[in-house]
Amino acid sequence: MKYIVCEEPNKFTLKEKEFPKREDNQALLKVHRVGICGTDLHAYSGNQAFFTYPRILGHELACEVLEIGNNPQKLKAGDKVIIMPYVSCGTCYACSQGKTNCCSNIRVLGVHADGGMQQQFAVRTDLLIPAGNLSFEEMAIVEPLAIGAHAIRRANVVAGETIVVIGCGPIGIGLMKLAQIKGAEVIALDVDEARLEFVKNEIGVKHVVKVSETAVEEVSKITNTNLASAVFDCTGNKRALENGINYMSHGGRYVLVGLSKGELVFSHPAIHAKESTIMCSRNATLEDFDFVVSNLHKFPTKAFVTHQVDFTDMIANFDAWLDPKTKVIKAMVNFN
Repeated sequence: MKYIVCEEPNKFTLKEKEFPKREDNQALLKVHRVGICGTDLHAYSGNQAFFTYPRILGHELACEVLEIGNNPQKLKAGDKVIIMPYVSCGTCYACSQGKTNCCSNIRVLGVHADGGMQQQFAVRTDLLIPAGNLSFEEMAIVEPLAIGAHAIRRANVVAGETIVVIGCGPIGIGLMKLAQIKGAEVIALDVDEARLEFVKNEIGVKHVVKVSETAVEEVSKITNTNLASAVFDCTGNKRALENGINYMSHGGRYVLVGLSKGELVFSHPAIHAKESTIMCSRNATLEDFDFVVSNLHKFPTKAFVTHQVDFTDMIANFDAWLDPKTKVIKAMVNFN
């Protein structure tokens, strides 16, 4: 069986090994699609937190059941499934509170444990979500969209409020669309004009602002000086994370979705004056996956998946996906 492993930063290798066998609580799966996300790009570049090498990447997955035993979902061989890649322990305090997304013993497929960049692999049956009639491309984007859905739910976004989303990458784009579905007004910020045009044309974001020295003033004008009741950073960039609070209204919420490896510094008087709520949003839960699946028909999947290559061509194309000039939104690897 062929698989691709990230041996160390900036080095992929195509290898072969024996086909896997499932354990009693697992299903044996055939991989059809693997979405490439920021985690994969950062891991390849050597700047991903919580990461060790070598590692088989891939946690945005569209799979088909090959073998499975008795399971609560009544899945059977031939069924299409989405993978929730967050392997939680079920016994820690976070898990007991329903926060399996931040389990103290969590192992994320493709990060802490090997992921799906391989022809077949075995996964615990409780991590499988029936995909019904979704296409393989739709299935593979459920996980990144669920990240945005979790952030929206964590911040309790409601209809009629105005939010700022910093970063028009895949996570930010998904968050914007799902916030619109919730009835929120979205202001999108990015340094890349092409991505701002994408969210304007494909997502229907009315207000787009290029990050600059005047960006706060522009957001203030759009909001009639109120600024945004909730601000989401989806960049993971230190400077963006530290400056995002400036777009937030007094009494607002600031949600850190993107992940930086280093320390962040905020001016205490500035965040205290606004009685800021600063929260982090990590991964997603089954509730978030279900919300995405039920609303995926409203999402422009075809426009979102901008690049797709065969499995054997992935290594040759990966470096190009790091280059903004290629205008990648979502790259996907095809195992068919």
